[in-house]
Amino acid sequence: MGTLRGQPHFYAPYLYAEHAEGDVEFEVVALETAPALNDALASGSVDFAVGSITASIAGAATGRDVRIVAAAADGGSGIIGGPGIESVRDLVGKRMGYLESSSQLVGLRLILEREGVDVDDVELVSLSAPEFFNAFSTGQIDAFAAPEIGVSLALGAGGHAIADPYSTEIGRLNIALLTTGAMIEEDPDLVQAVVDTHAATTAYMADNQDEWLPEMIEEYGGDQAVLESALENFWLRADLSPTYEEQIGNLAAQMARLGMIAQAPALEDVVDASFASRDEPAGS
Repeated sequence: MGTLRGQPHFYAPYLYAEHAEGDVEFEVVALETAPALNDALASGSVDFAVGSITASIAGAATGRDVRIVAAAADGGSGIIGGPGIESVRDLVGKRMGYLESSSQLVGLRLILEREGVDVDDVELVSLSAPEFFNAFSTGQIDAFAAPEIGVSLALGAGGHAIADPYSTEIGRLNIALLTTGAMIEEDPDLVQAVVDTHAATTAYMADNQDEWLPEMIEEYGGDQAVLESALENFWLRADLSPTYEEQIGNLAAQMARLGMIAQAPALEDVVDASFASRDEPAGS
C-alpha cells in the first residue's frame, strides 16, 4: 500500500491490519509526493495506493493504467491570503503559491475565472506541499492555494481564507483509493477485500480520532492542535457514489479545458465503481 508520510488523511493504510478482511496482509510504503505514489502504482512497486485524484486523471490521460476504486478523503484544501489580500481579486500582481497537478490548482483556476481575474495577471509560484507555510510566513509568497497541513499552519499564524475552495463543480475532491486495471482483472477478490478493509478503517477513523491521532503523533511527530485543525477540514469517506463519480468527470473535463491535460480520459478509464458502496454519504 502506497501512501504519504506524516499526513493524517493518508494514515488509513497504517491501520488496515487492524481492520483487515480475510487473510490479506498489508505492507505500507510511505512516499513523499502524490505523483510519486502514482509512479509507484504504475511501475508495480505498490499494488494499491491512497493518492491524488488529479494525478490519477493526469496519468490516465497519458495512457497509464490507474483506477479509482473508492474515495479516501474529501477536502483538505485552502485558499489563503496574507495582509492586504481579502479576496481573489486582490491577487492581481501578487505572488500566489500553488501545487502542481492538484485539485487545489483546478479549484483556484475556476474561482479566478468566476471572479473575472486573468490567471496571467497573478504571479504563480510552484511549490511542494511541505514548502507552503514557510514560503507564506517568510513573505516569499503573498497567498497560496494548497492542501493541508499548510492551510492550518498558515491560519494559525495570521493567514485568512480569501475564497471557498469547495465552491466549484469539482466540489471537495481530493484523494482516493487507487489500483490498476490489471490488478482488477487479475484478482478482483483481492481488490474487493482491500476496498472492504479500507471502508472499515475509514469508518473507524471518522468515529475514533481521539484514539488513532495520538498514536500517529507519537510515532511520526507533529503538532496535535495543527493536525486536529487540519482534520476539521477533511471528510473521510470510502464510497464511490454517483455524485462523487460525476465530480471526478467534472474534474477531468476542467483539467482538459484549462490545458492541464491534452484530453479528458473516458471516465471508465479512471473509475471502477464495482467494489465500493454507491450510497451517497450525508453532506456529499
